[in-house]
Amino acid sequence: MTELTLESLIDDGNYLGSERARLENKAILDELERKKKARSMAVPTDDNRVKARLRELGEPITLFGERQADRRDRLIYVLSQITAARGDDVQMEEESEEESADEEEFYTPGSLELLEARRHLAEYSLPRAQKRIAQQQIDSKLPLGRIIDMRKKIFAEVKRFSNLGSQIGDERPISQVRFSPNSKFLATGSWSGTVKVWNVPACTTSRVLRGHGDRVGGVAWHPQATLTQGEGLVNLVSGAGDKCLRFIRPGNYVASASFDTTWRLWDVATSTELLLQEGHSKEVYSVEFQDDGSLVASGGLDAIGRVWDLRTGRTAMVLDGHVQAIFGISFSPNGYQIATGAGDDTIRIWDIRFLKVLYTIPAHVSNVSDVRFFRGDDLPPMSTVRGNGDATMNGMDEDADADTSNDKKQEQTSDEWRYRSGLYFASAGYDGFVKIWSTDDWQLLRTLTTDSGKVMSVDLSKDGRLLASGTYNRNFQLFAPEEVTV
Repeated sequence: MTELTLESLIDDGNYLGSERARLENKAILDELERKKKARSMAVPTDDNRVKARLRELGEPITLFGERQADRRDRLIYVLSQITAARGDDVQMEEESEEESADEEEFYTPGSLELLEARRHLAEYSLPRAQKRIAQQQIDSKLPLGRIIDMRKKIFAEVKRFSNLGSQIGDERPISQVRFSPNSKFLATGSWSGTVKVWNVPACTTSRVLRGHGDRVGGVAWHPQATLTQGEGLVNLVSGAGDKCLRFIRPGNYVASASFDTTWRLWDVATSTELLLQEGHSKEVYSVEFQDDGSLVASGGLDAIGRVWDLRTGRTAMVLDGHVQAIFGISFSPNGYQIATGAGDDTIRIWDIRFLKVLYTIPAHVSNVSDVRFFRGDDLPPMSTVRGNGDATMNGMDEDADADTSNDKKQEQTSDEWRYRSGLYFASAGYDGFVKIWSTDDWQLLRTLTTDSGKVMSVDLSKDGRLLASGTYNRNFQLFAPEEVTV
């Protein structure tokens, strides 16, 4: 397979060349236009009025398990379908064109540094996306029996997560916990303005970083920190006031969410601001990058999330459905699903391919403060691939059989580890619980009790051995499967 690059993508004469591709593209654009018009419709927010309007249209006033926000979304969808069927959208379009005839298009000038960053992100993300999709096509051909066996084995381990220990982390609440890429360190940020790096699971302090005059809201490791990144280079960033900081692979850029209703993109090497992105009506509380490096999702206190294409600067999707502020957001390793946690106590799962919400999870009885998908290393931990090959074998035939058996075992372990990445995610809530959810059917796998009434942050280590939570009562807790020795 020829590697996809920015140049080959631009020069591809067959792009959208087939009639089928044109029709599919037209259907997507029509659906985007319908959703755009639907968002501008005047729809009542009072639930009784929503039910009355649905009754007038001959629709069921409620469906099994439907919440108020879902019912309002259904009314918007029904009205948009009726409008499109009647052709009223044409009239609305003409009126809109007349109103905006005298308006001038407005462009925000961008710097040459931003242009170069967009090109670099495109060159970096395209081959990664091509590789990810190719691997997903291979994984889709795995036998069903093999998938069921892997799923049972992984979920059985996840269900055995239990409390490993608790450690006082600071004199103020622990607002953020993040594992290092090698899973051997845990960075914690607190409301005292202090960032601490801990050795895990020993829970001994490795380093204390002070200098913030305000609450630490964001902590992020460089993607190669503790792996190949040198000690004299940027390994860890933290922000005060800004709720969230995220590195974008391969580590050249950082995004920060801000309470001034914007999020910003920064160049790590020069510490310069490349992009100030508006789009939210209230404070932006969280940002998250897709693993390919092409997309970034932002969530705000306006209860709206947005997915941005960094290569073009355009909005790729609007995450409209929560009725309270979005506090946590996370991309799935599969590249096309997003989880958002909000103050309406729910987690919503969004699919970028279909531009809609897939599932709504009534996750906690109080604010959902954080959500994190499990992301595995490229290779499984060494302890999971050791087999009987360590034993001494007599004879060449026995050695050959052992090598064949170990190769097969390592291949199966690699398949299992690759399948494990993104198979579950963790959520934290202000009800004092950490919960682990399956991404196959979005069902609860495990509920973990903490010693605090408010869990403010959660994270999963890349080796799959540890889960950490930061709490309002100034400590952090570690959880691990019972039989795993760490």
